Amino acid sequence: MTDTAVELETVEPVESAPSGQPAPVSDEQLVAMLVERARSEGLQLTGQGGLLQQLTVMM
Repeated sequence: MTDTAVELETVEPVESAPSGQPAPVSDEQLVAMLVERARSEGLQLTGQGGLLQQLTVMM
């Protein structure tokens, strides 16, 4: 078995809410960002050691 670490970083949206806080990111946007990053780094999305498996272990 190969362990692959996925490091998540805070992504600030371009637009901010009026209070100066970052605008909320929808679940769909978050999933799209995670999938895009995983693909760009050559990480499998499903299967042993894939992104989906790592996310379900974290929760």
